Amino acid sequence: MSQDRIVAHFQSSLAGLTKAVQSNELLATTHAIARAVTDALKAGNKLLLIGNGGSAADAQHIAAEVVGRYKQERPGWAAIALTTDTSALTAIANDYGFEQVFARQVQGLARRGDILFALTTSGRSPNILAALKTARDMGVATIGFTGTKGESMRAACDHLFVAPTDDTPVIQQVHMMAMHAICDEVEQALISATKAK
Repeated sequence: MSQDRIVAHFQSSLAGLTKAVQSNELLATTHAIARAVTDALKAGNKLLLIGNGGSAADAQHIAAEVVGRYKQERPGWAAIALTTDTSALTAIANDYGFEQVFARQVQGLARRGDILFALTTSGRSPNILAALKTARDMGVATIGFTGTKGESMRAACDHLFVAPTDDTPVIQQVHMMAMHAICDEVEQALISATKAK
């Protein structure tokens, strides 16, 4: 590894991305997530996205790609980042505790057929785990994105994408690569389905 910290970070990121693309299991999971999202949006359902810190920003980023567009002109689809409503976040945290900031929103906004995207690099965030449990109890599909220390999330997720690293920034980079790939696949599939009608 280089002594230059910038070069070292580039090398670490490249190693994480390379491991991801070389993992047949990870690629199969990514394809399965893309199919689940395509089916949900095609049926008129929505995506709910959650995360803390950098993962909150990633949740907002992907919600914007779905509602706006990724690469192609097409209708907007339903996606909500549950990290953005400061009134809801602060009221729920104040009244029920921070552990419930996402679970309570899932309870109020999610419906069977929707998908909850839960992003947590550690896989141990109590508010993420509480939201996954609530979604599961409601019959809402659950998709998790984590790193190698987050395997314990698997029982709470219909699909779990595990970035092949425990380095938080690299986990987030691998997550974004995968989520952009999913956006591309979903967009193409839904546009093709619309044209076929």
